[in-house]
Amino acid sequence: MAVMELTKQNFSVEARQATEIVLIDFWAAWCGPCRMLSPIVDEIAEENHTGLKVCKVNIDEEPELAQEFGVMSIPTLVVMKQGRVAATSVGVKPKSAILTMIAEA
Repeated sequence: MAVMELTKQNFSVEARQATEIVLIDFWAAWCGPCRMLSPIVDEIAEENHTGLKVCKVNIDEEPELAQEFGVMSIPTLVVMKQGRVAATSVGVKPKSAILTMIAEA
């Protein structure tokens, strides 16, 4: 499954009202650590984990969403379950740590 780009227009439907767990990667094109994390997030999306939706938010294009989630530094990963934030992580993490964060949600 491909990674979905979230915008303020589709955020409510795709993340808040999602029945599955949602992993959101807050990133920016100029961010070096974001470029390191991006292939890991893409790989998780391609593995088609049941009950998981993988999304990205470009903070330069969607500053309101970044502000709503209190994103101060990027990359920031947010795991949402039933419309609520279940976990947050800042910085580059190994795939195993991201999958553990999702599983614990």
